[in-house]
Order: sequence, then structure tokens, then C-alpha cells
Amino acid sequence: MNWELLFQLTLNGLIVGTLYGVVAMSFVLIYKASQVVNFAQGEFLLVGAWVCWWLLTEHRVPFLWGFLITLAFMTLFGILIQVVVLRPLIGEPVISVIMVTIGLSIFFQALMKWMFGVFAQPFPPIFETQVVSVMGLEVQSVYLMSLVISLAIMGAFAWFFTASKHGLAMRATAFDQQVAQSLGISVRQVFAMSWAISAVVSAVAGVVVGVVNGVSSALSFYGIKVFPAVILGGLDSILGAVLGGIIVGVLENVAHFFDTTLLNWGNMYQIAPFYVLILILMIKPYGLFGTKNIERV
Repeated sequence: MNWELLFQLTLNGLIVGTLYGVVAMSFVLIYKASQVVNFAQGEFLLVGAWVCWWLLTEHRVPFLWGFLITLAFMTLFGILIQVVVLRPLIGEPVISVIMVTIGLSIFFQALMKWMFGVFAQPFPPIFETQVVSVMGLEVQSVYLMSLVISLAIMGAFAWFFTASKHGLAMRATAFDQQVAQSLGISVRQVFAMSWAISAVVSAVAGVVVGVVNGVSSALSFYGIKVFPAVILGGLDSILGAVLGGIIVGVLENVAHFFDTTLLNWGNMYQIAPFYVLILILMIKPYGLFGTKNIERV
């Protein structure tokens, strides 16, 4: 058995898993605030990646400034989506809102293809050194960048929900919207803030993945790819989203190792997380850290 390759893939899985965890937190953030699963989350990654690519290639903006402008744009983008499209649906059945997010997913997929084409476009080189050595293992520089950014975002989330006024307001709204309103919290502002933060965090992940693999419509598949991590950790648990993302990242890389060296089935990298998802749901339907709903009759 090639242990060096296994360790290499496991390390890659840990790094990519933190990125999955960040995207999973975006799912959880919107769900906790509005009880809605955003099926357009993958398209948020896609829009953010294309905007950053456009700034870097068409306008020759330095990467740091292009990245910051992209985050500012995605903040406005998330607020606009919530205010214009989703705010009129407040009070409507949840299934109606979910169908709207699916419609947004299809719309932005088509819009990005119309604006930028259907072929993958590479990012311009960002780092002078593309690969660095970590404990004798080779890791792409952009993966280390994603690890640092992901850990920073996780730390910011932890502070936001425990120490900031807006984070506490969001937690109160997630617990009970009517009680939050009675305390003077603007539920509409909380919804807009949750969508803005979700869009920004997704854009970070989209840029990182785009730098590694290029930008194309396939990037939006990460929204579905991360969904097992969300369900695995618990749909309403930030901690569960992080751990679920790391588990899925490591699992798919380890599954890829055994598939290429022993099984030769050819697709374990893609489907292994969904196998584990089904198994976990059979044992713990609410995920590892999800809140169990108890109904009394």
C-alpha cells in the first residue's frame, strides 16, 4: 500500500474539507435565520468566481483588490436577492421559497453561461510558488491560502454568533421570529444580513476553487456536493457544518485512494459522501449535531 499517497490525499482532504465546511456554514446560516434551504448556494460560488475572474483578466486588477471588490459586490448581491426576490415571500409556505431558490439556481446558471461562455477559464497566476512542501508532502499554495481563509472565517463566525449584537439578534430570530420582533429586532434586516454573509462566504470558496480548477458552470456543483456535509453535521448546527465538511473532504479523498489502488470502480470520489449520508440518516436522521424536533400530541 502506498502510504505516502494516502497521507497526501488525507492532507488534501483536510484542507478541502475546511472549504466545504465554510460553504456548509452558508447553508446553515440561511436555514437558521429563515428555515429555508438555499438550493442556489452553488450559484453563489459561481457568480463570485466569475466576478473575480472578470476583474483580474479584463481589467487587470491586482488579485487582492479584485478579491475585496468581489466580496463587496457579493454583499450587495446577497442583500438584493433577499430584498427583491425573497422578501415578498415572507409568510408564504416554505416549499414556495425553496422552489424560488431552485429557480434562481437555473437562472444564474443560464446567465453566467450567456455572459462568460460554457468553457472553463483559468485564473491568472497568483503565487510565484505554485506548490509548497508541508512535512515532506506537496500542497498547492492556493490550498494553503484556502485553509487560512477558511479558519479565519470559522473564527469570525464563532465571534459573530457569541459576542456581536447582530449575531445574537440572528440567533434570537432563528429561535423564534415573533419573540425576536417583540424584543425590537428587525427580522427583515436579519434575513438580509444572513443572505449577504452567505453570498460573501460562498464567493470566497468560489474564488479558491476557481483558482485551482478554473471557472466554469461545473463550479456550481459544489452546492450539491457540500449538501451531504450539511445533512451529516445537522442542518441547524454551525459546528456540525464544519465537522461535516471536514469528514466529507477526507472521506472522498480516502475513497478515491482505495478506488484507484484496490477497487477500481471509478466513481467513489463522487458518490462515497452520499453513501455515508444515507447511512448517517438511517442512524441519526437529524445529523450528528442537529436539533431533534419533538412534537407532543
